[in-house]
Amino acid sequence: MDKYAEVTLNRGMSFDVEVNGHKFLIDADEKVGGENRGPRPKPLLLAGLGGCTGMDVISILRKMRVEPEYFNVVVLAESTNEHPMYYKKIHIEYQFRGKDLPMDKLEKAVNLSQERYCGVSFMLGKASEITSEIKILD
Repeated sequence: MDKYAEVTLNRGMSFDVEVNGHKFLIDADEKVGGENRGPRPKPLLLAGLGGCTGMDVISILRKMRVEPEYFNVVVLAESTNEHPMYYKKIHIEYQFRGKDLPMDKLEKAVNLSQERYCGVSFMLGKASEITSEIKILD
């Protein structure tokens, strides 16, 4: 195994997490005994997806000599209501701002990320319907 994450009970329902030398805290909601001291594990999957595809898209665009003034990835999800609760639908919104952004290149970068490069998208796509859209902001 070449990847590493360690999750150690801190107190209550909170855990200290170390991922490849980076440390942060996760915790449960107060309704289930947590203290809300950190994010929940499942939404971190959405952050991982946004980061994975976002890094792909900006890297691909830079190779195409396209540099947006602003780039943001919003990941929205709909969860099932019964256990095991999982994200049945995930929607990724790619937000761009800049002058003369070529839509064909934006679409190509997004498609390459989703269909070829983003391993997080690939894994989550096995359990969830993933959709996306590109928005050009004023």
